[in-house]
Amino acid sequence: MRVEGRATKIASDLLAHYDVHARRLPWRAPPGSNAADPYRVWLSEVMLQQTTVAAVGPYYAKFLARWPTVQDLAASEDADLMAAWAGLGYYARARNLLACARAVARDHGGVFPDTEDGLRSLPGVGAYTAAAVAAIAFGQRAVVVDANVERVVARLFAIATPLPAARPAIRAAADSITPDARAGDFAQAMMDLGATICTARNPACGICPLREDCAAVLTADPAAYPVKAAKKVRPHRTGHGWWIERDGHVWLVRRPDKGLLGGMRALPSSDWGDAPDPTPPIAARWTTIETDVAHVFTHFSLALRVHHAHVEANETPEGAGEWWPIDRIGEAGLPTLFARAADAVRKERQADARN
Repeated sequence: MRVEGRATKIASDLLAHYDVHARRLPWRAPPGSNAADPYRVWLSEVMLQQTTVAAVGPYYAKFLARWPTVQDLAASEDADLMAAWAGLGYYARARNLLACARAVARDHGGVFPDTEDGLRSLPGVGAYTAAAVAAIAFGQRAVVVDANVERVVARLFAIATPLPAARPAIRAAADSITPDARAGDFAQAMMDLGATICTARNPACGICPLREDCAAVLTADPAAYPVKAAKKVRPHRTGHGWWIERDGHVWLVRRPDKGLLGGMRALPSSDWGDAPDPTPPIAARWTTIETDVAHVFTHFSLALRVHHAHVEANETPEGAGEWWPIDRIGEAGLPTLFARAADAVRKERQADARN
């Protein structure tokens, strides 16, 4: 639902600002130009979920160089894609990326659907991604609400309901100001406003193109919006990981497809709970790294106790895995947790060599 007058002014003022101040991003078409390549828009939107523009840039360039079309991506090996994704986090996105690419190549002739409903039918494409691709790549009117847009809209309308309960009201308010024309530019203009001016802390209200229409500016503290519910304490878990070395190689396993870090290469590890002293994957003379490797996941923090040992040339742990050259460990595509564990082993070995 749209309310004329104020809504028209908001859209007009924001688009005029965007025409001059739009961020130059590699996946973006210039303001007012033809729509961007759907594959590039989709790829960037998946990568940008819960990840900064600065972090995504190098990965995006690497992916496009290696897989320039959706058909190329669809034909890639699971392990290659997961390794290329390593470090971006939220690894379910990588699995969904590959499933979606294969569906587009197999079921749609390598052409993305051009409607929100059609995009929603693809594996791993949710409401936000479908709306963003429909608006930015196809010029369809769609209500695009990411974290930046959520913040801008909550302030424009001074929505006092705490998140996440406020999200239906925020979406309705965003719908009321979304124009029919230049839908993609409007969506990206809202994102830019939230990223550069209407920031989470210390919003630059004095230079905001929407300050005359912003209800939060009239309050004592615009940064208080959106109102957030009290944070729950993140639980803490412990786990154990094992660096098993043989003839210049380390034993790596592949984590189960479902669950955290699914499908990624990793060091063998225990369950991440409270179980003390689990059984190592092979009998050996184990040395334990002095300091646990700390990592924070979305719903819990983890302290990984890392143990390392050498085994003889004829010894191999039970179960599936591979011996990976230690001097090429950077090419294994280890997720951040296990890359830190590998680095901890390397640093301890260097320290021992100096003593």
